[in-house]
Amino acid sequence: MHSKQEAKPRLVWIQGVTCNANIHSFLNLPTLPSLLSKLNMLYHPSLECSHTLQEITQLEIACDVLIFEGTYDPLLKRNDVLIADVVKHFAQEAKYVVALGSCASFGGIFKASAPKRNSGLIFNEKESFGPLLESQKKVINLSGCPVHPEWLGYTLNMIINKKEILLDELHRPLELYSHLAHHGCTRNEYFEWKVDAKEFGLKEGCLFYEQGCRAPMTHASCNKILWNEVSSKTRAGTPCFGCTEPDFPRNNLFSTQTNMSIPQDVPLEIPKRAYLTMTGFAKTFSIKRLEGKLIDYKTTR
Repeated sequence: MHSKQEAKPRLVWIQGVTCNANIHSFLNLPTLPSLLSKLNMLYHPSLECSHTLQEITQLEIACDVLIFEGTYDPLLKRNDVLIADVVKHFAQEAKYVVALGSCASFGGIFKASAPKRNSGLIFNEKESFGPLLESQKKVINLSGCPVHPEWLGYTLNMIINKKEILLDELHRPLELYSHLAHHGCTRNEYFEWKVDAKEFGLKEGCLFYEQGCRAPMTHASCNKILWNEVSSKTRAGTPCFGCTEPDFPRNNLFSTQTNMSIPQDVPLEIPKRAYLTMTGFAKTFSIKRLEGKLIDYKTTR
């Protein structure tokens, strides 16, 4: 006879090489108390749990859900136990393995310190690589730097309710990553008519042409599921860095790479020649409503 506590999914949260950003993001989930009440938290680095790291690294218990945060480095140790052994042990019986954040999904920022050794759990950028290739069907990649807390909340609730999570070719949930960060952006009309923002922090203008915004080619629902239910990078006047994509991070995040003033990258699945033709046509229009401030703070006397 199983108790209610035992019937809850047993969860272990292990860290690789990490900055702890995904933990801090998760702690901002508005429905966190409700979600935690549905889980049997065996181990978490910051939250109340039933086991210590020392007990976890004895590798004598099992879990239903393994969350791995950070870049995977097989030489890293936790409590004098190789992280490679920890991941192998818990992934063996787990029904789901969540690679949390871009580092765990694709290698991320810390991949650079040892590019031939460090990776995500099943990918090094887009290349198949990592410790769980043989059991990759159970791996769910939640890329982002950090990952949106609602995305982890969605994934765990789907697991708790025994619902199927459809994944894309990079093992990311389609419900969360089939959109582009561009979708829902409040600056889309500026993008369509090629009205550029000349600096950061403005309410007006598109950030794609001059400020390095990657939203038109980044799979993410940041502008559909808002951060803290109110905002996103582009709404705050900061360009999207494309942090959910396998090639993150790139150089010169705040600049648009161009060739003879033509953007090097164009929105996904749009032929460059067709895009440039539309751009040239749009720039022939002068739309006064889009050329000034949304709110004019000047006063007349």
